[in-house]
Parts: sequence; C-alpha cells; structure tokens
Amino acid sequence: MIRLEHIGIAVRSLEDSNELFEKLLGRPHYKIEEVASEYVKTSFFKIGESKVELLEATSPDSAIAKYVAKRGEGIHHVAFEVEDIHAEMERLRSEGFTLLNEQPKRGADNKLVCFVHPKSANGVLIELCQEVREEEG
Repeated sequence: MIRLEHIGIAVRSLEDSNELFEKLLGRPHYKIEEVASEYVKTSFFKIGESKVELLEATSPDSAIAKYVAKRGEGIHHVAFEVEDIHAEMERLRSEGFTLLNEQPKRGADNKLVCFVHPKSANGVLIELCQEVREEEG
C-alpha cells in the first residue's frame, strides 16, 4: 500500500455536506461524480496528498443508503492507494482477509477499486484503489 488515498464519508445530502465541508476545510470541492453502478454520487476535497470523499445515495437500495439508515452519517470507509491492485488483492487473500470483490471494478475518480470486508479488518471497510491505466481502460 502506497498511501492513504481518501476517507469516504456517507452523507444524506451532498449539497448540504459540500457546504459544511467547504467551511470546515476552507476550500471548495474539486469534483462531483456519479457512479451509476453503485447508486452513489460523490464529491471530492483535496487535502495535501489525500482526499475526503463524500458519498450520497442515489437509490434507496444502495449500500450508502443502507449504511446511513442503519448507522447515520459518518465515516464509511478508508481507502489506500496501491501500485498493483491485482497483486494486493492476492496478497490480502493469502493473508486471510475476506474481499468483497472477486475482481477490481471501476470506481469514482478514475480508479479501479476493491473492498476488504470489515469483519476481517477490525470493523473497518477498507478500499484498495489504483489509478486506471490506459491498458486497463
């Protein structure tokens, strides 16, 4: 793992939360993006080398909607940048971690992503992410 890439925060309203985090962080978000396959709309704030990702559900069936309904707004996941997501997935499997994805999938911010089940990571949902390269397009 290279670095902390971002912290994902589940929110009820992206509009309200963007306003709040702009005040909190002293800077505007730099991007809003919808990930239709995950039924989520995201907003990103850059803080040094890392980011804060706000996540709003676009469907009541989405994982984010279920998370907010059960736990309320708050930290949803911690994401780490990796050099080779396939190799890191294999390494984690060999170490006994349970992955929620058999293969990486496209996520927000031009990333390939995979999630580690919170039950195998002290209750924390961990996201692995790798920048999409041309050949993986």
